[in-house]
Amino acid sequence: MSTLEIEARDVIKIVLQFCKENSLQQTFQTLQSECQVSLNTVDSLETFVADINGGRWDAILPQVAQLKLPRKKLEDLYEQIVLEMIELRELDTARAILRQTQAMGVMKQEEPERYLRLEHLLVRTYFDPHEAYQDSTKEKRRAQIAQALAAEVSVVPPSRLMALIGQALKWQQHQGLLPAGTQFDLFRGTAAMKQDVEDMYPTTLMHTIKFGKKSHAEGARFSPDGQLLVSCSVDGFIEVWDHVNGKLKKDLQYQADDTFMMHDDAIFCVDFSRDSEMLASGSQDGKIKVWRIRTGQCLRRLERAHSQTVTSVVFSRDGSQILSTSVDGTARIHSLKSGKLLKEFRGHTSIVNCAIFSKDGNHVITASSDGTVKVWNAGNTECVKTFKPPPPHSMPQGAKDPRVFSVHLFPKNMDLIVVCNNTSVVYIMTFEGQVMKSFSSGKKEGGGFLAACISPKGEWIYCVGEDMNLYCFSHQSGKLEHLMKVHEKEVIGLTHHPHINLIATYSEDCTMKLWKP
Repeated sequence: MSTLEIEARDVIKIVLQFCKENSLQQTFQTLQSECQVSLNTVDSLETFVADINGGRWDAILPQVAQLKLPRKKLEDLYEQIVLEMIELRELDTARAILRQTQAMGVMKQEEPERYLRLEHLLVRTYFDPHEAYQDSTKEKRRAQIAQALAAEVSVVPPSRLMALIGQALKWQQHQGLLPAGTQFDLFRGTAAMKQDVEDMYPTTLMHTIKFGKKSHAEGARFSPDGQLLVSCSVDGFIEVWDHVNGKLKKDLQYQADDTFMMHDDAIFCVDFSRDSEMLASGSQDGKIKVWRIRTGQCLRRLERAHSQTVTSVVFSRDGSQILSTSVDGTARIHSLKSGKLLKEFRGHTSIVNCAIFSKDGNHVITASSDGTVKVWNAGNTECVKTFKPPPPHSMPQGAKDPRVFSVHLFPKNMDLIVVCNNTSVVYIMTFEGQVMKSFSSGKKEGGGFLAACISPKGEWIYCVGEDMNLYCFSHQSGKLEHLMKVHEKEVIGLTHHPHINLIATYSEDCTMKLWKP
């Protein structure tokens, strides 16, 4: 598809027109002089010419002030106005134009005789048209000036900026990229997402996304603005989906051209920056890549982020750092700008499955297959607390500590964390390791949890188990309110939409499924 070339000058002209129509005079003048681009448009050429021919200078002068005209033509115009003001004995106006306008100031310097003639006519007690207009008449001179200025201006339809934006949005609606009746956030380039009034657990399968026979998703995330769903898979591909129709987002040019964000190895985790502009991905070979989601461009490669598989990635609140975990037993903070390792958190004796920042960014909380959760000082990397979720009653004496798969800040109180380990109980705990609430499936065996997520307002805690079931726990009642089988093979993970009641689950059965109430 051939690309259209758009002149930068034309873009500036459209902005100038917007400023002019909205009476932003100062902005208009500044932009015009800084860019050396002039708008030179009038609403109606016929009216403009008729006003000059009729000597309606009160209508012409404000328009001329916004035009960039050749010096000679501007001087002819002002000279004519001065002469006519003298004829009408509007001597104060004539004097002001003669002595206070830039064009006449230049005439005084460049053509002193012509300027002095006007000064002499101004102090006379009478007016002689023959002397004033010399070999011509007032009407003829007006006509000549009108013709000369008409050649310098053009007419364009009003409100071009709004019209072009409207056309672009209509095209997007026509292509099915924007649902009809959607409010659109022009600045961010996204449709405004309505938040569901109340959190409700899912019961209905909305879409099934199928991967290749030898591929499945190892990670998935919704963007914080709710527009995108991204999956990363064992074949090294990152794919961006439209959760409304369950299809690949083809309005992203790189995906429309069948070029994808990818790694050389299996990708195990993805995460968005807070502004939904960047995506981080971590792969089996210990590498992390950071992408610009709108263009698919790789902004940063961290070639030696870890010595083994990267198990989780998360952006810092300001988007300047990435916190990652690995099979190598460490959590690390990397600088996005330099790509350098800033901090390392060492102390777990097995795989670190997940790490998050506390709300204030002062602490890092990690979850490990050694059965512990650790709280670290993000500044000096010191471990300030280590704790284990309490073992369920059904756990045999002397059994190995269950692996802790994930920790999540609890939306209702960000000083609490939800802890998911490989048991049939999920916990809400303090940073000190105190249990505030626990939710049990009641299953004695074969239903250990593998992953968890929380609804946006914290009303529901969702866990997927080894039995391929989704467990829906109500925070309010503390009970299991709903249970349903979601896949045919082991479920790898799940993720919740940030604003609406929508969950994505993904599994070794080569599918990702979207569930709604």
